[in-house]
Amino acid sequence: MSAEKKHDYHLVDPSPWPIYVSFSCLVLAIGTIFYMHNDVSWGMYLGLALVLYGAYMWFRDVVIEAEHQGHHTPVVQIHHRYGMTLFIASEVMFFVAWFWAYFDISLFPNEFVGNVWPPKDIETFDPWDIPLINTLVLLLSGTTVTWAHHSLIEGDRKGFIQGLTLTVVLGFFFTLLQAYEYHHATFNYSGHIYGAVFYMATGFHGFHVIIGTIFLAVCLARAKKGHFTKEHHFGFEAAAWYWHFVDVVWLFLFAAIYVWGS
Repeated sequence: MSAEKKHDYHLVDPSPWPIYVSFSCLVLAIGTIFYMHNDVSWGMYLGLALVLYGAYMWFRDVVIEAEHQGHHTPVVQIHHRYGMTLFIASEVMFFVAWFWAYFDISLFPNEFVGNVWPPKDIETFDPWDIPLINTLVLLLSGTTVTWAHHSLIEGDRKGFIQGLTLTVVLGFFFTLLQAYEYHHATFNYSGHIYGAVFYMATGFHGFHVIIGTIFLAVCLARAKKGHFTKEHHFGFEAAAWYWHFVDVVWLFLFAAIYVWGS
């Protein structure tokens, strides 16, 4: 226990979950590839179920270490912040790749796209319709998660839970709107560079929104159980950082792909 330690660091006990999740990801990857080639999906769903179970058990252990065993001392929390900062930096570079691909073809259109961008045979989305609504939804969700954070720091647990609840609802609403937009798109992913870069950039952002919504929903469930204090709430703080990152990326996507690219 932390009371018996003579230092502020957390020496993690041996855990089966890293190797378990690694092999689960391998099963998921093989199952997905097999599904793409043979239209047999059971391997993909099996891999997904194994990954979800491993993620749940792994994060359950982390919550126990932080909330009940007291291993996440102030020194450990500083290192967690460094780790989350580096993770978000890596995510920034991930999206730079999609922006690079988009600007490479849009700023210098070649014969393949008819020397014009967007290509003449592509009917783009109206940026001032659903994309604008989604922008407002994400900006509003950024304010609600900030409200939740400040409420927690000020000891207002009711405001903390209310802000978190609104953020989760707005994140879910964003996903619904994007699914509706994809359903009514006049172009698909394959066969054209415009569809490829559009769906890769906005689709991966949508995936990040789903992950962030789940992240915040877990924080909401923990908050209702009495977890998090104004001195010790890095799990929620990391989720808030991630959500703000998702907000900022969407602003660039909206400006570059929807407005400028239309």
